[in-house]
Amino acid sequence: MEQLSDPFHDIQSSLELPCGASLKNRLAKSPMSDSLADGEGNPTKPQIRLYERWARGGVGLSLVGEVQGDACYPEKPGNLVVAETSNEELLLSLTRAGLNEGSHLWAQLGHAGALSHPPISQPKGPSALDIEGLQCSALTVDEIKALPEIYARTALKAKLVGFSGVQIHAGHGFLLSQFLSPLFNHRKDGYGGSIEARCHVVLEIITAVRRAIGPSYPVGIRINSTDKLDGGLTQGDALEVVRLLDRSSIDLIDISGGTYFPGAKASSDSASGGPYFLDFAKRAKEVSPIPIMLTGGFKNRQQAIAAISSGAADVIGLGRALALDPDLPSKWFTEDGGDPVFPEFESTIPGAITSWYTMRLTAIGEDRENAFDLDIRSAHLEYENRDAQRCIKWNKRFRS
Repeated sequence: MEQLSDPFHDIQSSLELPCGASLKNRLAKSPMSDSLADGEGNPTKPQIRLYERWARGGVGLSLVGEVQGDACYPEKPGNLVVAETSNEELLLSLTRAGLNEGSHLWAQLGHAGALSHPPISQPKGPSALDIEGLQCSALTVDEIKALPEIYARTALKAKLVGFSGVQIHAGHGFLLSQFLSPLFNHRKDGYGGSIEARCHVVLEIITAVRRAIGPSYPVGIRINSTDKLDGGLTQGDALEVVRLLDRSSIDLIDISGGTYFPGAKASSDSASGGPYFLDFAKRAKEVSPIPIMLTGGFKNRQQAIAAISSGAADVIGLGRALALDPDLPSKWFTEDGGDPVFPEFESTIPGAITSWYTMRLTAIGEDRENAFDLDIRSAHLEYENRDAQRCIKWNKRFRS
């Protein structure tokens, strides 16, 4: 595609990562949990089609959220599982679809830890917790020491089935975010206390993953800029994490924020405008030359252009915007542009907005988004019923 003159050039230009791989432009589909696997860890036809739609829509990079290497600690029963027992033919179909038009497709390596879905797991985190809405036991030292090999094995498998890169998930309150956050991590050994100690297992995992997949394969990481809760990860500690990552072999740092700790409000459900973490991204650029991907609250083209042209970010992560219009990048690279129209929802039950967007992803994967007309309560009920059926399949497949 011929590059346009400024200001479009800023979001349409390519980006070379430290490992030598190149992204064709600066727009990425952020790693949402699309909840489209079949309940046994395998891709479905709608999921395969969804990532083909995004690739053909012009993104430089798509990330599949919450890809599990250990089926014991899933975020939800719609997660993919990439392991020795996975259906390689279906995974290859997914990666072939997602790599269309020169787009990258990365697997986000997830482990929900204390936030593992209770109907299909026995949650464990850095520390034992027993509060309203969250109960988990503590990982043993041996279990923590086993984590780098689990992540490395999953990354290698992802590479073998065609993913063009991986992202280590250390954000949003899942396992590695739990190690970084004082809300979850009360340990007194070498994995708790100072931010350096809380980051120790994350750095070990990066080293193991890089050793497994080689120097030229992209490895990214998602981190929180803040937990957005009193007693959680602070921006000061998050900047120290960026400094520590600067000594690693990471190729792309994806900055987001917020957590699923009980009582926390999702940034994406906020009535305020975006982008949400722009100021932190600017500070992160001052302490590390590693490319920064900024995710959260981008609602129009001008916001994306401004973030790239100002030097605050190198890649823009789009989530709900691409759930509203999978062809958005291609439109943003034209003179006419065109921004998505975000729906306005009245106050509703927790999680219902996410359910609505997730069910819209299903509609896109089935090529029927133009007929998608679920109201928010119906979407939430349909999502919950689908998950309940998948829990039955997950337990039969992985916990029998």
